[in-house]
Amino acid sequence: MARELHTARLARKICLSEVAQCYHFDFFLEGKESFPYAAGQFISALAQDKNGKQQTRAYSIASAAQANRFDLCVNRVENGFFSNHLCDLPEGATIQVHGPHGHFILQQPVTDSIFVATGTGVAPMRAFAQWLFPENGPDRSDGKHIWLVYGTRYETDIYYQEEFEALARRVPNFHYLPTISRAQDAWTGLRGHVQPHISKIVKDRAARLGLPLPRPPVDPAIPPAELRFDIYIYICGLNFMVSEVRELMVRYGWHKSQIVFERYD
Repeated sequence: MARELHTARLARKICLSEVAQCYHFDFFLEGKESFPYAAGQFISALAQDKNGKQQTRAYSIASAAQANRFDLCVNRVENGFFSNHLCDLPEGATIQVHGPHGHFILQQPVTDSIFVATGTGVAPMRAFAQWLFPENGPDRSDGKHIWLVYGTRYETDIYYQEEFEALARRVPNFHYLPTISRAQDAWTGLRGHVQPHISKIVKDRAARLGLPLPRPPVDPAIPPAELRFDIYIYICGLNFMVSEVRELMVRYGWHKSQIVFERYD
């Protein structure tokens, strides 16, 4: 069965990092009043390369659903076709897309959650944050604590920094933790990879709640649908980071169903 294609027109394009050549895109679907999707899902975009071959690439949506609009966060890839095709689009240009797709979505009910992202893996985390804490709507977090641990190499590559900092000031239960692995001396924030900062969150929370670490193993006879988790971790980024964070959480005794992830290479 053929998938329905939509024409998406580029309304606005912003360079998030000149050094990394990362861009933010605001699209809207022509002829559609709404484009419903769950925060964390992705669209597939189509275009013909220079040889006339149709190429398709998946991109996480970097915004919560709003009317017929959606945002993307894309950086150039050396010798890559599709990302560079998008980065070269002028405002007003169109692309063909289908979707939404994917199961990288917030589990219900909302629990304390750790969001972990590197690079453009921050896109679905931005969508999660917008859905949980809308500026002009009800808070959907139910007071649960949300930590966003965002790892990148350089200060120039911290995407949406001002937006997340503003959210952390506005919402006391949202905690924004950018960490830089190759920081300059002037950087006063967190340093290193994401793993030690995730560990600190887990240990501090366990100590505050009086929970043992590692957690006792879950009875394998209990069906996953009947498990009641008080915290989840959502991970998006390159495969090696996702794999290492998943292994870290397993060592703490987390059940695999508490670890929700999306990875790309």
